[in-house]
Amino acid sequence: MRFAAIADVHGNHLALEAVLADIRAHGISEIVNLGDMASGPLDARRTMDILMALDAVHVAGNHDRWLIDRPFEKMGAWERPAYVQLESGHLDWLRTVPMTRVYRDQVFLCHATPADDNVYWLEAVKPDGSVTMAPLDAIEKEAEGISQSLILCGHTHIARAVRLRDGRLIVNPGSVGGPGYSYNVPYPHVIEAGTPDARYAILELKSGSWSVTFRHVPYDNRAMAALARRNGDLEFANVLTTGWIGAPKTKTAG
Repeated sequence: MRFAAIADVHGNHLALEAVLADIRAHGISEIVNLGDMASGPLDARRTMDILMALDAVHVAGNHDRWLIDRPFEKMGAWERPAYVQLESGHLDWLRTVPMTRVYRDQVFLCHATPADDNVYWLEAVKPDGSVTMAPLDAIEKEAEGISQSLILCGHTHIARAVRLRDGRLIVNPGSVGGPGYSYNVPYPHVIEAGTPDARYAILELKSGSWSVTFRHVPYDNRAMAALARRNGDLEFANVLTTGWIGAPKTKTAG
């Protein structure tokens, strides 16, 4: 059993196209998508057209839910530019996508945690804004009641794998389209991948054990950064260019 996991495309159709080409180049035909598909200052319509035509298993993320569960005036800064691009067919399709599901009886899929689409699972944010791995006890508590040996989540845009003490594996494939962001819940903090590459993961079951390969795929990120800039989101434009919220300073000699 071998398949690819993608997550957090956020309207970045060029990153998505590059990832799908890389998946095909590896001879993989099965794909799961862990949500947060359209929201962002990029090209929501084209991204949704690609995803809706894709033969994949989808779950919805918090940003997908925010596009369909509230009036426009109460949407966030990433929902409003996406919403105005989408047609009723896109939104109706999002309404059919479940929050969790089981793939081929062996893989549990969710966006953030099984119980909440807007809570970090593998990471913890401290009051000073630093982001660390969550304690193993807390990670395992969220996994209670899940019998599948592989659990996939997204949401934090951080590619990571955690092996639980009972042998189950939790994997976040990283973000296809968003290498960083700033957020104020539960405390103000930033997430930075350090590279603008698109990310996804290849999962493979061999002799009863799961392996994961994280893929970083270059694409025309500067074109998407320019689009974010034209749409007025300078922070997202910068992180699409560099992989950092603030461009790292060049170290001088001496």
